[in-house]
Amino acid sequence: MKALISAAAGVEVADVAQPTPGPQEILVKVKAIGMNRIDLVALRDPKDQIIGMEWAGEVAEVGSQVEEFKVGDRVMCTGSGGYAQFAVADAHRCCRVPNGMAWETASSLLLGLQTMHDALVTQGGLRTGSTVLIQGATSCMGLIGMQLAKALGASCVMGTSRSSIHLSTLHAYGCDVPVDTSEAGWPEAVLEATKGEGASIIVDLVSGEATNQCMAAAAIGGRIVNVGRLGGAQAEFDFNLHALRRLSYMGVTFRTRSRDEIRVLNASMRQDVQGLLSSISVPVAACFGFDKAADALTFLSSSRQLGKVVLIP
Repeated sequence: MKALISAAAGVEVADVAQPTPGPQEILVKVKAIGMNRIDLVALRDPKDQIIGMEWAGEVAEVGSQVEEFKVGDRVMCTGSGGYAQFAVADAHRCCRVPNGMAWETASSLLLGLQTMHDALVTQGGLRTGSTVLIQGATSCMGLIGMQLAKALGASCVMGTSRSSIHLSTLHAYGCDVPVDTSEAGWPEAVLEATKGEGASIIVDLVSGEATNQCMAAAAIGGRIVNVGRLGGAQAEFDFNLHALRRLSYMGVTFRTRSRDEIRVLNASMRQDVQGLLSSISVPVAACFGFDKAADALTFLSSSRQLGKVVLIP
C-alpha cells in the first residue's frame, strides 16, 4: 500500500506492507485524512515512520475480540499511522460516521471532539448555564469546541481571534460573542458579555503571553484548561491574579495518556455527542492528494486557513 513517511528529506510517498489488526483493533480502508499541526512535529524528528493521527474510512477487517464494528462500517478514527491507504485503529477509540456525512468532514472531527469534550466536560465541568470562552476559536479545535459547548447547554459561548475576517464567521459555529484579541483590553469584552462575572470555563488553545489575559477574563472560581500552546510554551505567569480569581488551571495532552485512559475519554465523549454528530461541522479549507503532500504540509503550517486541511489517499 501507499503511505506517507517522515524521512530526513521531508515527507515521502512509500510502498509499505499493509498492517494487520490485533484482537481489539480494526483495519480501515482510508478514504480521507485530517491533517493536524501535531503532524508537523513528526517531520522535525524524522524516523521513517508513517505519520498522521486522524482519518476516516470503511472497516476492511476486524480483530477477533471486536464486537461493535463489522466489515463495511463507516468509521472515524484517531491513533497513529493515518497517512496511508490502510490504517489500524483501536476499536475503542473510534466512532461511527453518520449517514450522509462526507468523508472529508468525517476525517476532520474526531480528534477535536475527543479533545474538546474532555476539556469542556471532564476537566472544565461544563453544565447547563455555564459561560464558556474558547481562546483560539478559529482553529479546528476551537470551531468544534464552540459548537460542542452550545449543544451541551452553555448559556454564553465566546470565541477569540485576532483576524477581523475570521471573527465574522464565528456565529456560524455556535459563538454568541466574538472577541477581538488584537485589542489589548479584550478581557473587558468577556466581562461585559457575562455581566461582570467572567467566563466560568476557558479552553485555551493559545497560551503563551495570552495566559494572564485569560485569567483576567475568567470568573472567580473559574477553570482554565490549557489545551494548546500555539502562542508559546513559556511566558510570565501572574500568580497574584491566579490567586485573586481563585482559578483552577489544568493542562491536558494525549501524549501522556495510556490506551485505557483514551478509551475512557472516547467513551465519555460518545455518550454525550454521538447523537449530535450530524449537527457539528468544520469547514474543509483544502484537499490534497498524496502526490501533493509536501504542498499540503506547507499550507497547513501557514496557519492562515479557516478549517481543516485534508489528504485523499
